[in-house]
Parts: sequence; C-alpha cells; structure tokens
Amino acid sequence: MANLTNTIQPDNSINSVLPCYQPQTTHLMEEVLSAENLDKAWKRVKANKGAAGIDGLTVNRFVAHFAAQSSTLIDEIRHGRYQPYPVKRVYIEKDDGGLRALGIPTVFDRVIQQAIVQVLQKLFDPTFSEYSFGFRPGRSQHQAMQCVQGYLEEGRRTAVDVDLSKFFDRVNHDFLMTQLGRRIDDKRLLKLIAKYLRAGIVDDGVLSDTREGVPQGGPLSPLLSNVVLDLLDKELEHRGHKFARYADDFIILVNSKRAGERVLASITRFVEHKLKLKVNDQKSRVVPTSKSKFLGFKFHGKSLRWHPDSVVKFKRRIRELTGRSWGVSMETRIKELNTYLRGWINYFGIAQGYQQSIDLDYWIRRRLRMCHWKQWKNARTRVKNLKRLGVDGKLSVTSGASQKGHWRNSKTKGINIALSLEYFEQKGLFSLRDRWVVIHYG
Repeated sequence: MANLTNTIQPDNSINSVLPCYQPQTTHLMEEVLSAENLDKAWKRVKANKGAAGIDGLTVNRFVAHFAAQSSTLIDEIRHGRYQPYPVKRVYIEKDDGGLRALGIPTVFDRVIQQAIVQVLQKLFDPTFSEYSFGFRPGRSQHQAMQCVQGYLEEGRRTAVDVDLSKFFDRVNHDFLMTQLGRRIDDKRLLKLIAKYLRAGIVDDGVLSDTREGVPQGGPLSPLLSNVVLDLLDKELEHRGHKFARYADDFIILVNSKRAGERVLASITRFVEHKLKLKVNDQKSRVVPTSKSKFLGFKFHGKSLRWHPDSVVKFKRRIRELTGRSWGVSMETRIKELNTYLRGWINYFGIAQGYQQSIDLDYWIRRRLRMCHWKQWKNARTRVKNLKRLGVDGKLSVTSGASQKGHWRNSKTKGINIALSLEYFEQKGLFSLRDRWVVIHYG
C-alpha cells in the first residue's frame, strides 16, 4: 500500500507494515495477501478516494489505523477468522429520476476486495466473452458502442432490449458461489468471498441481512456480476446472437420484430430459470433500433446520436452548476463547469452531435450571463460593468435599467456585447463544439 508507511516507518516500505507472504500459485489466498498485491490494491483504493464506511474511517485516516492493526487483521483473514463490516447504504439518482442503492464497504474491506479482484481477474477475465465490455481491463463503453455499430453496418435494424430488474440486488448467492467454486480451489478464499456477500447492510442505522445480491459500491461486485452474466454471454454466443453487454446493460440485434420476440421470450426463460434473476417485463421490449437506448446513446441508421434522456440529465446538471442561488465566484463556477463538460463530451463526443454541441454551448453561455446579471444586483452596478466591458453609454444605461427578468435579460444586446463569446474564451470556458471537432477530425 504505497505511502501507507511514509508517516510511520523510516524505510517507506509496505513490507515493514504488512506480514510478508510469498505468492504461491496453488494457494490463491496467499497471493491475495501478498505484500505486493496489497500494496497495489491500496494504491487503487486511495486513488479512487470514496466515502467512509460504517466505521467512519476515511482514506486519509486509514494509514495510521491500518499500520497499528495490520498483522492482526491479515492473520485473521488468512486463518478464516475475519468478519467483514456490513456495508453502508447510500442512494444516488438514476437517469430515470429514481434512486440507485449503493453499498459502501469500509476502506479496509475495499482494500481486501480490490486485492481479491486483482488475483481473480487474471483467472476469470481471459475466459469472458469478447462481447462483454463492462468492468474489464482494456475494455470500455465506447468499444461496446463500436460493436453495436458493426451490427448496424450488417443491416440489423431491430433491437431486443432486455432489462434485468434490480440485478445487483438479486444475484443468487448459492448460484454465484457454485460458479466461483468451479474455478477456485482455495476454500479459504471462497469462504471470505461468501462472508463479503453476507456481511449485511446498514441503512439509516438499521442493520439488515444480505441473503442475495452483490451491493454496488465495492471493488468486488463488478467482477462477481461478470461471473454470473458470463453464462448469459456464453448462451447468446451459442445461439449465434449478435449482442453487446456492459455490466447488466445489454442489447441484442436481430433482423425482424418476429425474430426479436422469439429471442426475448427464450432469453427471459434462460435468465429467470438458469441464472435465478428477474427480467423487467415493463422495460424489456423489441423495437426498431431507432427507438432503442444503449449506454446513453440512440441509433439513427448506422450512426450514433445522443439519447434525449442523456441530454435531459446533462441540462439538469448544468442548471445546478449555473444556478443563480449558488453563491460562488464566477471563476469557481467555470472551473466546475469545465470539469463536467470535459468528461461529458469525452464520453458522448463519439456520436454525431456537431449542431447540438453548438446549441448547448450557446445555452451554457446564456446561463452564465444570467448568473452575471444576478451578481451585479442593481442598475447602477450593471451600467458600470457594461461600460467597463465595452458597451457604449446609451446602450449600457438602457440595458442596465431594464426591468426584465434575469433569464430574459441574458439574451439582450447589451449583455451579449459585454459577455461575448470572446469574453468567455478568455475566461477559459470549455467548448463542447471545439472538443467535438477534435474527437472527430483531430
């Protein structure tokens, strides 16, 4: 665990804090608990930051706490005596306005889970389907979309959208452990994974048992979900279907609606009977690809477009960052905006969206003009700032004295001259349009 001992041990070595275990190929637990593997796991957890678990221990405070207990904790794990903490339940908003439940393990349990993942990933990942793109080294959502575009090039225009109802909450533990047991001989490691699955959840101070599911939020759940859904991938491959999967989100492309309905019915039976999961009948459907949604995108012929839901979510976030009541400096506001805009377009920029990028850039600048107008507060300050920014005397007085609302004023001539495109470029405002052009034309 890099930097774990810097403030405690003079030699800055993880080996001075952790018991030294040499990895053995026939004993996976020893490989999990090796100093090298734990050091790598700690670096990953530290880089990801994240909230504290139910013990309240943050990443920043973890070093001193762990150094004092390292030998005891690692020894307990090695001999099967360690009992993981329950995870802390938190909720985040989903694209459809609902809430997604996450389970946040303690920092120590995140480190151990990450150490397990690093060992098991090498065992399982090479056997996973080439059409599985989620939570795998060297694979991404963009690759999943490129895979789907390949099917569109073949002329497939019917999509089978299968929605797995609350997948992460409904994974059958016995089924999952059976799949793991077919590849893992180390009973100690299997027992530890089972303990993590059944550690429990604390929601608003109330502890509940976890008899099923792999709570999202810990490093282990993505790998375990792929172990379960790899059986689905293999079944789809065996049947010769054209599909792509990212985590629990997958799409199958067929040649006709009739074929799609047969596929949906048979895959639903497989998922519910074989995988012990539940298909959401309300959200699963067979539709033309133009009406389908996958990873935030929609399809137009052979090309990608931004799905309207993705644009709605984008605008919701921009309204938060440009809200008139958010009492921060314009410099801070633009900095936060730039971080979000850069991440958003780097993901969605692979789709056709040149004109939309221009329109959104214009809308964002208008939102910022509205914020400026609110900050200037009264007519005298507005006139003074308009003149300072190059608006002639008469227009600055007319604009500054306007009784229109903030949003309407943000479109008037005076404020658009003062807070021009060049003004925002000088302030360093990120441009969606410019980044889109770079993504597509270099």
